[in-house]
Amino acid sequence: MKSFRITICDATRCERIDGVTSFVGEDASGQFGVMAGRRPFATVLVYGLARLRCGDAPWRYVALPEATLHFADDILSLATRRYLVGDDYGRIRDALERDLRREEQQIAHLKGNLARLEEAMLRRLMTVERA
Repeated sequence: MKSFRITICDATRCERIDGVTSFVGEDASGQFGVMAGRRPFATVLVYGLARLRCGDAPWRYVALPEATLHFADDILSLATRRYLVGDDYGRIRDALERDLRREEQQIAHLKGNLARLEEAMLRRLMTVERA
């Protein structure tokens, strides 16, 4: 069975996985699969789990908070903010859910800060107009 290579990079590290025979990911149009010899393409993966298989080995899972995917010359490249690779579906899924909750909390905090900044700016503008 023909195989290809996957390279996954985030802000701090890169990982290379050789001998991959199948990759399944999801973009805005839905799930899709990649096998060796596929025509070149690029897409953006949605937040979630992708999976890959090397030969007859069990599936390995990749948790991604979105990623760009490029496939050409039997090399699949993923670029993302961060990622987690592992064999234990439950552990990877739980890590992804924790990451999603943490990101939602950070967004809520940022929105609160932005609202306070807007209020302070409006108060300052009103003070300047009165003067």
